[in-house]
Amino acid sequence: MKKSYIIGIVLAVAVVVVAVVLTGRYLQRRTPLLIQGTVECTTYKASSKVPGRIESMKVREGERVTKGQLLYTLSTPELNAKLLQAEALRSAAEALDKQAVTGARKQQKEAALNLWKKAQAGLELAEKTYERVKNLYDAGVVPAQKLDEARANYEAMKATELAARAQSDLVDDGASKEDKAAAAAKVRQAQGAVDEVESYIGDAMVYSPVTGEVSTVIAEEGELVGTGYPVVAILDMSDLWVVFNVKETMLPHIGVGTRMIGYVPALDRDLEFEVSYVSVQADFATWAATRTQGGFDIRTFAVKARPVELGAGLRPGMSVLVDWDKIG
Repeated sequence: MKKSYIIGIVLAVAVVVVAVVLTGRYLQRRTPLLIQGTVECTTYKASSKVPGRIESMKVREGERVTKGQLLYTLSTPELNAKLLQAEALRSAAEALDKQAVTGARKQQKEAALNLWKKAQAGLELAEKTYERVKNLYDAGVVPAQKLDEARANYEAMKATELAARAQSDLVDDGASKEDKAAAAAKVRQAQGAVDEVESYIGDAMVYSPVTGEVSTVIAEEGELVGTGYPVVAILDMSDLWVVFNVKETMLPHIGVGTRMIGYVPALDRDLEFEVSYVSVQADFATWAATRTQGGFDIRTFAVKARPVELGAGLRPGMSVLVDWDKIG
């Protein structure tokens, strides 16, 4: 009886010792410090610089598109009308430029030449008449009045011949150098207007700026959209990163290039990440101190880490858990 009593006491003491040891180990065990991040990616919003009604939507949400693929088209009848106006102005400017370069028509040139020949014939007759009258005046047959009249007619015909010749030369030469330059400038101005309208019409067909997945189609066929209105949102799945909000007291242990292992619950696997960006400015306070206790507010900085392994199956919005004690 005494022996069994002693054994019971020993066992009780052993149980107490084991319980104390296990309790001490449990109390000394440190709870892992986990930081949680969210997967994000670059988002492109396809829009047009011209307003219009969506005529045809070529993609749907969740569809994978390639760079340069047609997303949707706009109906722009107003731009088509403006293009017709611009083309008409260009045609008129080209006609004026051709006229300035070519000069007068053949009939106009012939008419000016005939007037010059007529003036030459008149000048020749006036010169001969003046010579005859002068000889008669020198012989004393005609008075001085007749000689003055013949001289005046001769001088007038010389002026007429010079004017006719100048007019003929002007018709042959065509427009002046300045007029030709002005006509050519009007052609370039009209062509610029046509190019501008054509560029707007070309922008009525919107193409994908990047290869990725369509996440949102904001407007459908038949809807009217304005200038710059984002109609289709595309996610660039090749440009993924994880954003962590890290307390400023933890920043000394992390920097650009730091590598970490993160657990992705959605994939049920671990992935390696590398820090690519640490915010230069704090975002917000994660813990406010009580001033009477002499504490201080702890600010939070954004840290971005990119997956080392490409094509790991990450998608925007997934959570990533990282054990802070294992970083680096």
